Amino acid sequence: MVPLGTPAPDFNLLGTDDVMHTLAAYADKKVLAVIFMCNHCPYVQKMWDDMVALEKRLPETVQFVGINSNANPAYPEDSFEKMKEYAQQKGQEFPYLYDADQIAAKAYGAQCTPDIFVYGEERTLAYRGAFEGLEGAVNTLLEGKKPAEQPLGGAQVPSMGCSIKWN
Repeated sequence: MVPLGTPAPDFNLLGTDDVMHTLAAYADKKVLAVIFMCNHCPYVQKMWDDMVALEKRLPETVQFVGINSNANPAYPEDSFEKMKEYAQQKGQEFPYLYDADQIAAKAYGAQCTPDIFVYGEERTLAYRGAFEGLEGAVNTLLEGKKPAEQPLGGAQVPSMGCSIKWN
């Protein structure tokens, strides 16, 4: 597990909007949630609509970024073209990025889908875990507190899902 307080690794990834995205592009956001996800995972499928709805409810000072690191050709459902289809079907407005060389997943220490990393303004890791703890972690950071210090608001909830399909 990546320890809390670890700085967010940089990334430079192509999004389903056909634009390259970097960590620095979100420097003006108070909270950044990096969500390792993919199209085929039933765990992601189960929470996808809720994640899209949550992102739309949160203030504009919160940025979600989805990253698909399942670049393994044995899983065609996770292709870049399919990512575009899924994001559109789900009404996803936050960036959905393709980690074709899996460098971002390795840098973050992502293990499964979904695997969620939440960073405050200083871009150090404040929460890492499952979707169930995401909203509490974000709200705790927006209040100026650390999720790890708030057992009922943003407690660390271990990730559970499909393993990332490494090349």
